[in-house]
Amino acid sequence: MAKLVLLSAGLIGQTHELKVDKTTIGRVEDNTFQIAEPSVSSHHREVLLRGTDVVVKDLNSTNGTFINGDKVTETVLKPGQVLRLGQIEMRLETDASGAIGAPAAASAPAPSGAPQPAGAAAAAPKKALDQTMVMTRGVKLDEVGAGTRPAFESGQGGFSKKDNKANKIIWIVAGALGLVIIGLLLYVFAIASK
Repeated sequence: MAKLVLLSAGLIGQTHELKVDKTTIGRVEDNTFQIAEPSVSSHHREVLLRGTDVVVKDLNSTNGTFINGDKVTETVLKPGQVLRLGQIEMRLETDASGAIGAPAAASAPAPSGAPQPAGAAAAAPKKALDQTMVMTRGVKLDEVGAGTRPAFESGQGGFSKKDNKANKIIWIVAGALGLVIIGLLLYVFAIASK
């Protein structure tokens, strides 16, 4: 079973299982998963289960939706990726088999001889550290820019930076046309006043 695990301070460890085909996430109560935080829009985004894919769709939110720091409008979210809406971060996790729509496998009980703290009999065993665990820390100066770049930034196709030359030409033509119109109006008024 897929679930979203909150990573932001004050909400760490809270989870929401993705049981239905469509989960809405936002600040107000009518969402499937409510996060009452000011940086989250009232209806921020949808999470859709499409077969084995978990699709994230931004609902024109004010602060946007980001996956691993990249702004997205609609894309597939993979297990372990960090999803941010407003100031809230969360990670998609799946059961050990990696199945999205399947129920989670039952965990094995602790060995009978292992000591357990009081009240821990009903608690689930701790999850072992693996590559999907996120450790919150700062970024070192030598790590900045060391990551991979999306295809559209490295000139391999996709999106490109907007060229401002066309905007300048449009403004120049509009200004010239405005001056011609003002000149014609002054000419008409000059003739009419004679």
